[in-house]
Amino acid sequence: MVNPIRPTDDQARALARDLMAQARYAALGVILDSGEPLVTRVSFGLTPDGQPISLVSSLAVHTRALQANPACSLLVGEPKDKGDPLTHPRLSLICKVSFLHHGDNGNAELAAHYLRDHPKAKLYIDFSDFAFALFSITKAHLNGGFGKAFHLGPADLMAS
Repeated sequence: MVNPIRPTDDQARALARDLMAQARYAALGVILDSGEPLVTRVSFGLTPDGQPISLVSSLAVHTRALQANPACSLLVGEPKDKGDPLTHPRLSLICKVSFLHHGDNGNAELAAHYLRDHPKAKLYIDFSDFAFALFSITKAHLNGGFGKAFHLGPADLMAS
């Protein structure tokens, strides 16, 4: 059987970084306390150093699931208006999450950075139940379209 995974190259790295930079939302996969999977849509951004981040409410089911089990996945990359959606690139990120409150030591700068790409979050960023979910990538899978699959590591996704 032929291995469908191609060797990771600079073109794949650039495409993966571009998908992350363009994304404003993502599909988030978590595991509930019951052991069942849950996928939901969340906001998506990058910290100044390129680490994925989202602004989440502690009232949300997915946030409570992440607090109990920080292992999760994110899917970024949306199909374009035309063509088969399965031919468009997408990036699956396997992550561990930690939480930062933007009012804590020095996180005001992070909040300002986040609001540049998510200006509507200004309406709720200061609510006490909101915090940043900071995603530490452990590995990633890039599907660049049919026949273009790659495995990537955290270093592959950092800006050069």
